[in-house]
Amino acid sequence: MARIACLFLSLIFSSPLYAVGQTWLDPHFVQQAFLEVALKNEHQPGDKPLAKWHQPLKIWLQHKVGDQALHESLVDAHIQHLQQITGHPIYRVSTRQQANVVWIFTRESQWQQDIREEMGQEALKYVRGAICKASYSVSPRTNEIIKASVIIPVDQSRSHGKLLACIVEEITQVMGLPNDSELAYPSIFNDYTPDDFLSPLDVVLLKLLYEPKLKSGMNQQQVTQQLKFLLQRYQHDEVLKDAVTVARSAPLRKMLE
Repeated sequence: MARIACLFLSLIFSSPLYAVGQTWLDPHFVQQAFLEVALKNEHQPGDKPLAKWHQPLKIWLQHKVGDQALHESLVDAHIQHLQQITGHPIYRVSTRQQANVVWIFTRESQWQQDIREEMGQEALKYVRGAICKASYSVSPRTNEIIKASVIIPVDQSRSHGKLLACIVEEITQVMGLPNDSELAYPSIFNDYTPDDFLSPLDVVLLKLLYEPKLKSGMNQQQVTQQLKFLLQRYQHDEVLKDAVTVARSAPLRKMLE
């Protein structure tokens, strides 16, 4: 039987380091950022094939801590934005059996056990320094993402002031952008970005990922070839310029203003 590949993703606590200009307006910068974030993984060296969802993301939330209504409203606001950006269906379901994404709000004293149960023993190798965690599995035949897990120890993430960052980053990464990189800035995929919301660059990266011309299983050469044409169109149609408005219109941002 073919083995289902699994990728592990973590949010590491860091502090702001630097600031740059409007990088999302530069097609070359966007292309390099996409290749770094989409075709690499923080825990595995080398390039990997492109991975994305073909099926809708069906998310089941499990609450092992209080503030259920708050957590649900934060999740709902962010997945609404992700769906608006990508055009890919994302919604919550009422039972675990219906879900392909299991999302657990837990506490620090339980989260290693939750990681072991949901992601396997291997995932515990990457817990050190992390304040929340996600993983996804891909089909060995098509490299499409078929299931995912998100685990947030609420007390731990709040103690670092990173509950919102965990909610935004982990589910965004399991869309198929698994790598953190200093070459992507400003971005939630860069540990030194001070803003916890999706940046204009993140908006562009997500839009690109769910373009029909970019297909699961593509290698770096194939992805690069398509990116050049897509980014020419994005520049001509002012998609790059409009990314600022899309980022600022995030329901989660408006909810917390």
